Amino acid sequence: LALRTMSKAFGGVQEVARQADVNAHTLYRTLSAKGNPELRTLSAILKAMGMRLAIQPIDHHAAV
Repeated sequence: LALRTMSKAFGGVQEVARQADVNAHTLYRTLSAKGNPELRTLSAILKAMGMRLAIQPIDHHAAV
């Protein structure tokens, strides 16, 4: 849902769908409360918004 809200700042869901080369109807469904995007779709959405998903190791020395 956060990505759907963020999409408004990037021209709306249809514009993000165009830039991500994803069907707009599919993107609306993906960004719904019950949406379950594939990693490649999530990556395309984030790229269209100028972001990326990063995976980093947990710092075991930091306080939890």
